[in-house]
Amino acid sequence: VHPNVSQGCQGGCATCSDYNGCLSCKPRLFFVLERIGMKQIGVCLSSCPSGYYGTRYPDINKCAKCKADCDTCFTRNFCTKCKSGFYLYSGKCLEKCPDGLEANNHTMECTSIVHCETSEWSPWSPCMKKGKTCGFKRGNEVRVREIIQHPSARGNPCPATTESRKCIVQRKRCQKEGKGKKNREEKRKKSNKDESKETRQESKGRAARRQNREQRENNNKTQPKKRKAPNKEQDLTPVDTAH
Repeated sequence: VHPNVSQGCQGGCATCSDYNGCLSCKPRLFFVLERIGMKQIGVCLSSCPSGYYGTRYPDINKCAKCKADCDTCFTRNFCTKCKSGFYLYSGKCLEKCPDGLEANNHTMECTSIVHCETSEWSPWSPCMKKGKTCGFKRGNEVRVREIIQHPSARGNPCPATTESRKCIVQRKRCQKEGKGKKNREEKRKKSNKDESKETRQESKGRAARRQNREQRENNNKTQPKKRKAPNKEQDLTPVDTAH
């Protein structure tokens, strides 16, 4: 071992020197050179820092720099995140997205253009005017539809979701508020009254018939029984003419 190389290092170094820092790393750690002013020193990390990607070799694991426009990358030619001002598309960082795609400033990626989608129209509503369906001849009816998919920045905008058209109805008077309920209540009371009247009449009829029946029974008890007239044919006795 070189006199300037030490094996009793800290921070994950397998070997190190006072001037160059880590010279080799412990197993599974990545070796990377960090610049401090005009000087570069070696450090050992469990994962590569931003702007670097890791490669593993039998003798050493190294962190290598991504391309200048990449913030993070999987390999040197495949970016996973771009630096400010660039848009990610298929592992590359572009200043402008290809035709048919649009720049998403939220994710900083090139994405497909999304157009608006709507549902089918609903049936036409009843003909109305000022919120009422009576008291007029000409009104309006309405139909609506819902937005299923909102468009992206460059997508086709959504059409109108409401349509209105004029309509004609047979004019009829509006019932006053509470009048319909009042009429129903009066009809119910009248019906109950008629039923009560019929019930009373039936009760009176039954009472009168019962009274007549009792009167006839009393009359039959107080009147004397009529004696039956003798049968003249039975009272006639034969006359003995022999004497």
